[in-house]
Amino acid sequence: MQIRKNIAVSETGFVFDPTSGESYSINKEGQAIMAMLKDEKSLEEISSEMCTEYAIDPASFEKYFYDFIGMLRQFQLIEEDE
Repeated sequence: MQIRKNIAVSETGFVFDPTSGESYSINKEGQAIMAMLKDEKSLEEISSEMCTEYAIDPASFEKYFYDFIGMLRQFQLIEEDE
């Protein structure tokens, strides 16, 4: 899965979808995850980096990660691997 190529993410956490005209705000953790998704990092790589950076255990991170991915899916901001 990856962030759709036309989705713009600013350094301040502003996310813009030019297809729908919708905009969203995300926190710094969400920004970090979106940047790693844009770089096509795997869940394992994302989890490792986030757990190290934010001192969170892998099980807790995985729950938050899938909640965040669910939100991205709901707003159609990601492309699924086929």
